[in-house]
This record gives sequence, C-alpha cells and structure tokens, in this order.
Amino acid sequence: MRPLALFLAALAAQAQQPPTPPDSVEATYDVEYSRVGERMAMDIFRPKGVTDARPTVLCVHGGGFRRGSRVSYHALAIKLAQRGYVAASASYRLSPRHQFPAAVEDVKAAVRFLRANAKKYGIDAGRIGATGGSAGGHLVLMLGLTGDMKTFDGTGPNLDQSAKVQAVVNYYGPTDFTKSYGKSVDAHEVLPLWLGGDLEHERAYHIQSSPLYYATPVAAPLLSVHGTEDKYVEHAQSVWLTDKLKAMGADAELLTLQGAGHGFKGPDADKAEAALFAFFDKHLKPAQERRVLISDHGPKGEIVLMNWPSGKELARFPNGRGHDVQPLSNGNVLYTIGPEKKVVEVDASGKRVWECCDGLEHPLAAQRLANGNTLIGDARAGRVIEVDKGGKTVWQYASEDIANMRMRNSKRTDQGTTLICVEAVAKVIEVDKAGKIIWTWQAKGDLSKRRMYQAWRLPNGNTRMTISDPGEVVEVNPAGQVVRTIGGDKMDIQMGWPSGHDQFENGNLFVSDYTGRRLLEIDPAGKVVNQLRMGPRTVASVAVVK
Repeated sequence: MRPLALFLAALAAQAQQPPTPPDSVEATYDVEYSRVGERMAMDIFRPKGVTDARPTVLCVHGGGFRRGSRVSYHALAIKLAQRGYVAASASYRLSPRHQFPAAVEDVKAAVRFLRANAKKYGIDAGRIGATGGSAGGHLVLMLGLTGDMKTFDGTGPNLDQSAKVQAVVNYYGPTDFTKSYGKSVDAHEVLPLWLGGDLEHERAYHIQSSPLYYATPVAAPLLSVHGTEDKYVEHAQSVWLTDKLKAMGADAELLTLQGAGHGFKGPDADKAEAALFAFFDKHLKPAQERRVLISDHGPKGEIVLMNWPSGKELARFPNGRGHDVQPLSNGNVLYTIGPEKKVVEVDASGKRVWECCDGLEHPLAAQRLANGNTLIGDARAGRVIEVDKGGKTVWQYASEDIANMRMRNSKRTDQGTTLICVEAVAKVIEVDKAGKIIWTWQAKGDLSKRRMYQAWRLPNGNTRMTISDPGEVVEVNPAGQVVRTIGGDKMDIQMGWPSGHDQFENGNLFVSDYTGRRLLEIDPAGKVVNQLRMGPRTVASVAVVK
C-alpha cells in the first residue's frame, strides 16, 4: 500500500475509534436488534447506577445512505447519557446493496427494539426521540412523520411494538428528493444508488422516500437545524418541511445557522448541540407532575385522580355522572352522586367512609369546611345547607330563585359567607350567616344563553368565576369591576363552557372547558401552557391535590 493510502487509512481508523465513556456512563456495545437482510446492531449508553426509566434518544449516522458508522454518534450519545438519557447509536443497511426502504425499515426496527427491551435497559417507552444528520436526518424524519404507519415496518422483529417517536432533531436531512438534483453536489451519485435509478426512471420512489410527502398535523415535534451554505442538502429543504408542518398546526421549528455548511463546526456545532439538548429536554423529559382530581359528568361517570399534565390516571371511582369533587387533607375524596342523591367521602381504595344525606333532591356541590362540616348545594330543592358529621343541618339558605336547577355551584369563603352561582341568569350572590344577600355580580351579555358555573373568593378579596357563551374566566373586585378576563369577548383563549377551576401553587389556573372536552393550564399572562383533550369525558369540576 502506498504511503498516502496508508496515512489516510490510519486517519480513518483513528476517526472510528470510539470515545471512552466516563465512569458515570455505562456502555453496552454491539446489541443486535435485527437480522433482516443482514445483522444490524446498536450501541447503548445510559447513566450508571440509575434504576428508574429514562427518556431515550436513538442516534442515526449519516453518510449518503452508502457509508458511515454508528461510532460517529458515540460522543453525542455519551453526552446524552450524562444528561440523564438512555442513548442508542444504531447501524442500518447501506446502499447500493440495500436500497430504499431497507434503511427506513431498520431504524423503525431499532425503535421497536428499544421499546420491547425498555425494562432491560431502563427506557421510558413513552418518551423516545431520534436524531441524525444528513442521511441520518432523513431517516429520523421518516420516523417522526410516518409514526405508526405500517408501510415501512418491513418484516423485522418486535412488530407488536410501536415505532413511533415522541420528538425528532434533524440536522440538514433532505426532505424532497425530487428537488435535490442540481442543488446538491452529490445527489446525482447518491440517490440512484439508494433508489435504484435517477429521477427520470424512479420518480415514484423519489416521492415515496421523501419526508415532505408524509407531513401531517400529528407528526412528532420536530426541530431542524440547517446551515445556509450547505452544498450537499439545500437549506430550503428544511424550510419546506417546517413551513408545511407549521401550516398544519404541527410542532415544528427551524434553527437556521447563517453561513454554516454541511457538518457543523466550532460555534455552529455548539449552537446546534445546545438546541438539540433543549429540544429533547422540553419534549422528552417529563414535566413536573402534579396530582389533580376531575369529576367526569359524561357517559363514563367517574371521579378520576390523575397526574397533570400527562393525564396518567391513578385511580377512578364511580360518581353516577355527578358534578363536584374535593380532595381532603387526609387523602380521602369528597364528591357528589346525583342519581343517588348523595354526597360521599371515600378513602384511597374507593371505600365509602361517610355519606349524606336523606332528603337531598339533586346535590351538585359539596365542600368540606375547616370546621369539619360539609356545605352542600341542592340545585333541585333550591337550597344550600351546612351539615355536621352526623348529617344534621346546622345552617341553610333557601330561595325559589335558585330552585329547579337554576343554581349550580356553591362555595364557602374564608370570611364565613357563601357564594352561590345562579346558573340560569349568569349571576353570583353572596349570603352571610344570617342568610342575607350582601353582594351580587351580574355577567353581561345575552342572559338567555350565558351560564355561570363556579365562583371562588380569592385571598386578595376578588372573586373569580367561570361563565359560558362565550366561554370566559373572569375576576372582579369587591366593587364589581372586572380586573381580569380570559376568553369571553377577548377571544384570547376560545372556550366552550369553562366549568370547574382551581389554581396551582405556581399561580397558574386549572380550568375545565366542559363542552370543549379539554383541561387547560393557563399562566398569569393568560397563555395556555398545558392542555389535555379528554376524549369522551366531559369534566364538570376539577381540583388540585395539594
């Protein structure tokens, strides 16, 4: 071999030497994930000594679909492991021996392998992302865009597992091969080898293999990073896909690096890597989970204890399509059961430890008070009563104005007064211990349509209410002046009928959009920061578990 060839071979061998993981990272090499076509393997890096399930990132190398090595992503995989991720760098079948869709089938098989072996490798199967550059960028785009489509599953193992990923970071991956020729210095060499012919002879394959044509509103959240001076994959390729996804309402971002070429270096590499970490942290690392209770007034008729914002259900108790719910300081739950004409308290196992009361007609609201008594709003009878532990009525307010289902929710204030929502006319009244109305507030608008559901007295003395048609959360001061409104005529957040609401410790509002069948978390600036679609559930009341 000539000296130059020997020198180049030595450099290539040196470049392929994998970095040594630090003591904090455990590496498992050459893990076989498929034998379709030929043996395919991955290398897995994870935090040492960690026993809980971690978010995971699949790294896919580039190389024009014809060369490259999974070793090239070891450095990034180690950094990911140091940040608390499990990271896997996978090989895939290369052209010209293996043409499209072999490589796509392989990366899907790799995701399925990770999910099937989640317990073994400490993987959170619900939080798997993917990243890659150039050809690898294209392949992870296909993962993010085709999701659970069976078209590219192939015949590999673990077909009972999903190949869907929850986030994708793409470095300069091509998105439309029909527009690559003449815009890339090597497309005329690379694409015919991978697609079995050029655009003239294999146009259908050029389209079928292009991520752009699989854009949908339910695509995985995507960050593309691309340089303006890329001679191999035109910067416009990332622009097209990002714009198309954003127009559909999908979560898609583009970080453009001015003057950067194909393969980032120096400050550009640092910017790209920082953006990658931030994106995966945002979409794969679980947000701080808080526990909430919901009262489902829909067909399922259940009280549900769940994590927020993930929506993971922890416990369910039948409520007969009741309306109200309150977490108690002892861990029990208080709620209404309309058909039984009861208010019940259950323990963590769902066993009833208290119920009340004979003579109720249609209890819609229930609140355990600081003195141990319970406030109950009976909408059919038109009365709000306070009962002691034995079920004896110790206080009552009754009026025809709130009878025959004209009333909705009632709440005792810290001052000992009681707020009652007169749903039928979108009005709240405040009554004192003597049963005298001492304050009222009337919503504006078409009162033949507007309905008020719930009112809370806030520590600052203001009152916060939820009203429908248009859906609105409104806060008024003691003088009746509106000091804050969300939705309504502002239309900043469009809600059908906000019903139950509560507040998280960070000041964010937790609101049920009853007819919109969704739960919303809204920050003090009025921005929705978390949202959960509830499917068939129509949630009447919500409560934050302190």
